[in-house]
Amino acid sequence: MQTFQVLIIGSGFGGQCAAVNLLKAGIDDFLLLERRDFFGGTWCQNTYPGAAVDVPSPLYSLSFAPYRWTQMFAGQAELHRYTQHVVEQFGLRDKVQLNANVEHIEWDDDAKRWAVHTASKGTFYAQFLINATGPLSQPVIPHFDGIERFQGKTFHTNNWDHAYDYRHKRVAIVGSGASAAQVIPVIAPDVEHLHVFQRTAHWVLPRADRVFGPFQRWLLGLKPAYKLLRWMIYWQFETRVIAFKYSRPAIHLVQQQALRLLKRQVPDPELRRKLTPDFTIGCKRVLVSSTYYPTLSRPNVTLHSREQGIKSIDETGILTQDGQHIDLDLIVWSTGYDATDGVISYPVTGRQGTQLKDVWAQYPRAYLGTSLPEFPNLFIVTGPNTGIGHTSALFIIESQMNYILDCIRTLKKQGLRSIEVRPEAERTYTEMIHREMERTVWKSGGCHSWYQSKSGHVIAMFPGFSFSYHRLTRALKPADHILS
Repeated sequence: MQTFQVLIIGSGFGGQCAAVNLLKAGIDDFLLLERRDFFGGTWCQNTYPGAAVDVPSPLYSLSFAPYRWTQMFAGQAELHRYTQHVVEQFGLRDKVQLNANVEHIEWDDDAKRWAVHTASKGTFYAQFLINATGPLSQPVIPHFDGIERFQGKTFHTNNWDHAYDYRHKRVAIVGSGASAAQVIPVIAPDVEHLHVFQRTAHWVLPRADRVFGPFQRWLLGLKPAYKLLRWMIYWQFETRVIAFKYSRPAIHLVQQQALRLLKRQVPDPELRRKLTPDFTIGCKRVLVSSTYYPTLSRPNVTLHSREQGIKSIDETGILTQDGQHIDLDLIVWSTGYDATDGVISYPVTGRQGTQLKDVWAQYPRAYLGTSLPEFPNLFIVTGPNTGIGHTSALFIIESQMNYILDCIRTLKKQGLRSIEVRPEAERTYTEMIHREMERTVWKSGGCHSWYQSKSGHVIAMFPGFSFSYHRLTRALKPADHILS
């Protein structure tokens, strides 16, 4: 029988952070389950041209694993190397089971443990279960009439086909969000023609990137210097919440900066009109790029706005809403992920047969974005309302670990077997989250974004300062939980 004290589903930064924290707590009876045939998560999976982080690398890293970054905003290849650095530094390679795609999980109340059923590796059992599959792991491809008829090449940015040579080809990018804004400037110079299908315009701010010289990289190898730089960046970015939530004048100033960039980089008034958003900056994810706008002005790039969007697809290309037929060799879907309603992609059965899909039928919710009534010993890393729009997601992940490890330690200390949050505690927390959300630009900024679930509730974001979330997760509140 494959039995462990803790199972971790996912081997990206969330899974790695959980694993290292368990080791530091003296718990080594755990296993990471990874559905792919490689270790590492998002930054090993997303290898599309131009893939890079949009948070400064010294902050977008685990606090216990500093690194000598080569540039301020690391590219995918360096992030991949950093992932492997963490794996090797903490000896995690022997703690992972690859090709273990989880099909469903269920709680056994008599045995006080979770059964995790996989497609090809059998069933695993554990007292504690940490879901670290991440919010950006389920790619979405919208349906269009005739999509299955297209005879050219298609793939999602999440699964870029590097065997396909896009040079001198007629290419369409469907989507204009963060990944599209990174792909487009890289491939545009090499294709015959690039058609960009934009559903809504996004706000863009310049990317203040820089390459670190030898001396700066040497400094990054010194823990005091690394820590100082992290905190300087952290507090600079933390002030953005003032604009997103508390100060309309502040967010107006940021929006004016974005408008100046648009005017400076896009001289054509018609193209500039198509690229001007009709919602408040911050309502959707802000793109960080100094090359996106100039690329859209290239003679071999055509931007199609909503009124010129996709009507249907046939064997040779795309028919647009305004009657054009565009012949294509390649369609790239840069259409995002199911990051709200699809936080956990597999069926979950809790106590007394409670189904997670039923609990979340209205909208996903969780105490501290991490735990749920009726689901003992289950912890969700980057669960509902743990996203952060202004700083590093890894800060939130590390904060969650404080709460998760405190739950596990408390049970061990008291000789108990299970812990679950009380329904009234989860309800009070969730009501607070959505009450505070009303004051944010994500709720009141006049857009519909992937931050929102089908219900209209903003599910992806935490409505406040990241240090506020850190304070909430700093220690277990026994009165909010049932221990048995």
